[in-house]
Amino acid sequence: MLAPTPNNVVQLTGILDVRTVGDVRQTLNTVIDTCVGDVIVDLERVDAVDATGLGLLVATHRRTQSLGRQLVLWHPMPSVIRILAVTRLHRVLRVERSPLPVGA
Repeated sequence: MLAPTPNNVVQLTGILDVRTVGDVRQTLNTVIDTCVGDVIVDLERVDAVDATGLGLLVATHRRTQSLGRQLVLWHPMPSVIRILAVTRLHRVLRVERSPLPVGA
């Protein structure tokens, strides 16, 4: 589910759901606590997100916002974009549809 990446990027794979959200939460909190700047979640390899996963993204957004930073959802698959649109979270969360640069 989690892949090591440099700095403030968390790369996810598979499904962000009730079974995986605990590990992802811990990783996101570590990144927020140890890195500066925005927190980037690379969703390029995430197939689906359930309500628990959406809740984690909203909670992480609120936490980063309270610190004067942003949560950035990077390159989500069309299925994830649809979930964000149906829930209208694409209006709240920052979604970048272009892929991450090679050096990131």
